[in-house]
Amino acid sequence: MADVASRAGTSTAVVSYVLNNGPRPVSESLRAKVISAIDELNYRPDLRARALRRPRRWRQIGLLVPDLTLPLFGQFVGRIEVEARARDHLTVIGNTGYDPERELEFATAFAEVGIDGLLVIGAANAPETARLCRHERIPVVWMHNIRGEVAAEIVGVDHVLAGALVTRHLLDAHECRDIAFVGGFTEADVRHGDRETVEQRFAGVRSVAGEGVRQIRTDLTPAGAYAAVGEFLRGRTRLPQALVVATFGQAAATVRAVFDAGLRVPDDIRVVGFDGSAADYGRPRLTAAQQPVDALARRALGRLLGDPDEGAAVPSLRTGESCGCT
Repeated sequence: MADVASRAGTSTAVVSYVLNNGPRPVSESLRAKVISAIDELNYRPDLRARALRRPRRWRQIGLLVPDLTLPLFGQFVGRIEVEARARDHLTVIGNTGYDPERELEFATAFAEVGIDGLLVIGAANAPETARLCRHERIPVVWMHNIRGEVAAEIVGVDHVLAGALVTRHLLDAHECRDIAFVGGFTEADVRHGDRETVEQRFAGVRSVAGEGVRQIRTDLTPAGAYAAVGEFLRGRTRLPQALVVATFGQAAATVRAVFDAGLRVPDDIRVVGFDGSAADYGRPRLTAAQQPVDALARRALGRLLGDPDEGAAVPSLRTGESCGCT
């Protein structure tokens, strides 16, 4: 502002009057000089500096999400935004794509903007993001799952329990003992994806079905699932009784691959999965272990804003036609 005033041959007070349309009048000739100086210097008021001078109703939280196109993460974002707005917080969102460098880039940009806290869903670079938040003194809460080690509790459900839950249903309700698992969790299988959660769910499936569970390795994309399941089913004399699909994003592709192989769901192969909306109008409707999205969002935001909710958050089973239930 001092540079603008110097170039216009006036005071910083007059520059302020021009920028804010008052509180004192400025002649048109002097106003024109100030505006010309602003244009020449490409001057822009610092909104963050202005905000420091007056009380704020709205504060800001950053929210990092690995993939906004996936239904589960979209549900988390929607619920967190509603809960944050109710607490007078605006939500700034970054879509990381499970890219460690992009995650850190977003976290750095959010810190420069001046967020009051950070929520990270499915972190791909947890140690570096945590180090940045410590340096910038920004509180951070982790959700769903993370890649890397941090000294903090993750707000989420027990995915091993979720895997055991769907498998126990197949065993007890439908007497399925020959089960195959759809999903990969090694770096060779999955470069950008939620492989930590998939590995935990696979452990839950094996804890009930035993070591004989066959794995259909995929890159966790719908196209990858369709191709891998189709190849697995072609020419096999021993078909599994059921498929456990590791992520909701692969579920529809898996069902399609079964039908395209000339088989029926659930008559020939039963299919179960994870997550998805309760308002599922797909056919057949997927049987799935679901996360309590609303409760998890409230708990994460409460922990970030100093109002922790310590209620239990456990997965629940939603039955549909895909497993043979009516």
